[in-house]
Amino acid sequence: MPLSEDEARILHEIENQLYASDPGLAKQVRSTTVYTAARRGVALGVLGVIVGLAIAIELLHVHVFLSFVVGFGIMFLSAWYLERNLRKLGRVSLQQVTQSVQASGLREYFNSASERARERMRRDDDTN
Repeated sequence: MPLSEDEARILHEIENQLYASDPGLAKQVRSTTVYTAARRGVALGVLGVIVGLAIAIELLHVHVFLSFVVGFGIMFLSAWYLERNLRKLGRVSLQQVTQSVQASGLREYFNSASERARERMRRDDDTN
């Protein structure tokens, strides 16, 4: 449901007041999305798996059991953290799709998707 002109004007005034009163907070709010924390967690999880693998390989020279406990322990915890953040990303994006489908209706969602596909086909035919 789109905002009325009065609601849009009030929202614009609130945004301007926020930018004027606390530009640092306004910049942070503008740059932060729903995905920011989950993406950071995914990156840390991948980094942890790589570091754990490197530690496991290096500790193989010292002792096999130590390599397993330390290296694979880090890899396991990092993979668990990675999986949790991937689920968060999936859950958030699934919620966004569900909300957009509920707002516009399932039939309209698929009609617009098929119309976009037809439009791409037309553009491809025109260029050849």
